[in-house]
Amino acid sequence: MSSSNVSTAKQSTAFYSPLIFKNSLLKLSLGVTCVLSLSACQPSPTDDTANNNDNKAQDSSYLQNITPERAQTIEALAGVPMQQLARFDAQEIKQGGDTGISITTSESYSKPSSNITASRKGSFFIGNAFFRQPWVVAPASTDSRDGLGALFNVAACQSCHIKDGRGHAPMSSEDDADSLLIRLAMPATTEEQHQKLENSLIEKVVHPMYGGQLQDRGIQGVPAEARIAVQWTDKPVTFADGHVETLRSPTFNLTKPGYGAFDDELMVSPRVALPMIGLGLLEQIPDEAIKKQAIKTNNANSDISGKFNWVMDPQTGKVALGRFGWKAGQTKLITQNQSAFNEDMGLTSNIRPHESCMPTQIACINAATGADEQGNGKPPVEVNDEVVKFVEFYTRNLAVPHRRNADDKLVLAGKKRFYDMGCQSCHTPRYQLPKTDDDHLEQHGQVIYPYTDLLLHDMGNDLADRTIAGKLPSKDLQVEFLANSYEWRTPALWGIGLAQTVDSQATFLHDGRARTLMEAVLWHGGEAEKQKQKVLKLDKQGRSELNAFLKSL
Repeated sequence: MSSSNVSTAKQSTAFYSPLIFKNSLLKLSLGVTCVLSLSACQPSPTDDTANNNDNKAQDSSYLQNITPERAQTIEALAGVPMQQLARFDAQEIKQGGDTGISITTSESYSKPSSNITASRKGSFFIGNAFFRQPWVVAPASTDSRDGLGALFNVAACQSCHIKDGRGHAPMSSEDDADSLLIRLAMPATTEEQHQKLENSLIEKVVHPMYGGQLQDRGIQGVPAEARIAVQWTDKPVTFADGHVETLRSPTFNLTKPGYGAFDDELMVSPRVALPMIGLGLLEQIPDEAIKKQAIKTNNANSDISGKFNWVMDPQTGKVALGRFGWKAGQTKLITQNQSAFNEDMGLTSNIRPHESCMPTQIACINAATGADEQGNGKPPVEVNDEVVKFVEFYTRNLAVPHRRNADDKLVLAGKKRFYDMGCQSCHTPRYQLPKTDDDHLEQHGQVIYPYTDLLLHDMGNDLADRTIAGKLPSKDLQVEFLANSYEWRTPALWGIGLAQTVDSQATFLHDGRARTLMEAVLWHGGEAEKQKQKVLKLDKQGRSELNAFLKSL
């Protein structure tokens, strides 16, 4: 999210954004990059023995690039053998389970869970109204939606999550950055800071003047913190057959600093908004299912070593498993939503009751607020608990669209390539959700196909966040609880094939650099470097097959 004035002023302080990964989610993560050639050989129809041997070979080929331990874990979480996952599975058409919808238009991300009852649907639409409608500067006659800022990025949730979908990076110097924001972090310099980061007692060391997130807008009388600009450089990548795919590499710039110069060691992280679909389902995946996937193996052939983020839950004050956001820095939807209200829009709530002003930002501190008394000893806030509840219900129940053409021959060939490459090592295909002791009725007991392990993975130097001076930081520097600049949470792939149907400007990877799914795949590095190299060996047919599978999700 950001300013509509995206200039490329030469006097700006430049930093080189992660050559990345989007979530996908979006921003795609490790597995998206997976692919292996199908055998061109066809068994003789008169030779039953050869036919059976060929089928057995095909059934086991997806195990060649995944450790036995990882395969066992995936099967345990899915409740079905790997060979069923790798083939056509009619159940997978409903990748969001019984909550899913069959809409394939620009409204594909904006509908409620299909199994929601009429008595609960009203809460969804009330939450939708607060998600879509802009907040205004206080004081205002619109008492239920005043208090915007004083520093902020956008005035409405929908401004970032366009039609509930993913955001995009500015395409040119004239484009705005509403659906992209910049997270900030400083390196720890004291033993106390190191200890707090190591124990997840703090998210990061914030900048003393600019905090942990850049706000590029301010209400009247309050200077914005800076403006965001981007420049693009073409980067051609050549496949083994000579085909050239032109990637684009971004250089982000912060211009017109409002509160003093930026420190050279300031770490910056451009991030586009993630899609909102299926979040309630991801929230229902048990912690143990996520932790189980982070267990390390001693297999020398495995380059995959995901880890879970361990974060401070602002609601409970206790350390818990992180699962939401590009670096899995949020524990659940209610904290994710209220953190976004606070940092993106400058709105206070019971979980985040303080304005997002730094102590040196006097005009921000002294600005009028829209806070109302809550009673029961609670502090005055701008987003009351009732609004919070409706928005949480809405974000929990945005349905995942069904897959399209799941039984198409080209799609199935691409699916086989995906599994043969071992992409499921990070993009865990299927989960069976439990029935828990809560009111998340729509999500209870669903069988889902999100294609994510919700773990952090090192995606290599190209996708790593850098300092504002353009330098790669050390891997022992934490920027979001336990996550460093190189690590990104595996984004869910469900619905990704409709991303640009929902919004034609939608882009992929965390900083929106990838304009297509293939571009996202080709930015993979680090733990996914081997998979990317195998992708680069694909011929035209292989590329078509992989792309068809990804677009079917």
